[in-house]
Amino acid sequence: MREAVAKNLELSDEELNTHLSSGTSRFDNQVAWARFYLAKAGYIDASERGAWSLTEKGKQAELDHDAALAIFRAVHQQFQADRPAGEDTAEIEEAVAPPSEEGSSDPDDHRQLLLNRIKSLSPAGFERLCQRLLRESGFQHVEVTGRSGDGGIDGVGILQVNRLMSFRVLFQCKRYNDAIVPSQIRDFRGAMMGRVDKGIFITTSTFTAQARREANRDGVPPIELVDAEKLTSIFEDLLLGLVPGIVYKLDKEFFDEFE
Repeated sequence: MREAVAKNLELSDEELNTHLSSGTSRFDNQVAWARFYLAKAGYIDASERGAWSLTEKGKQAELDHDAALAIFRAVHQQFQADRPAGEDTAEIEEAVAPPSEEGSSDPDDHRQLLLNRIKSLSPAGFERLCQRLLRESGFQHVEVTGRSGDGGIDGVGILQVNRLMSFRVLFQCKRYNDAIVPSQIRDFRGAMMGRVDKGIFITTSTFTAQARREANRDGVPPIELVDAEKLTSIFEDLLLGLVPGIVYKLDKEFFDEFE
């Protein structure tokens, strides 16, 4: 969906490469908030797995800027109304933007806490964490090399596709805040050449639009990219470093019939 939005809006690489102080993509952050507001307003299905599916209300809607602003205000007012009495409330922003671009009120706040904890690890600790992540994801014989002068190769693993086929994968781990640029992708690919046909680049930040294009450029071995968002999603799927829980929210409509 992010790629479709970027294409439809004809966004420049400069716009796509802008990042928040946390290191996350500003564009990705805005798209995530847009999805959040549309789901809360009933225009798309609030799937826990991130699927975008229009509801009947969404299929019939024709949204312009004013309508989008009205959705933002309505959802924001709903949150203000749900706050306990006596708490301070903020004025509604006069723009279609989340209350905080830095994600402090992000509904997926546990992801930011998880990412902050991962970033606090030492480089060697992050490499061992990625080793564990690959093992939990089905890779076998995952080893961390970490040898200097090896073109940034941090480890190797074997993915068993079936009983007859397996292939070696080299991986690189970067505990960065700044976005990964094309030159880093090319350096990694250069270290891979002649050794394996596939590589995985894992980072706690993100990749520039140019780096993503370089990773999947025709005529060269492809490189799988794992940015901060994908990394935290994998931790969720594998329940690594996270304890699942249930959060309850009052269903006001349920009690309306008893008034």
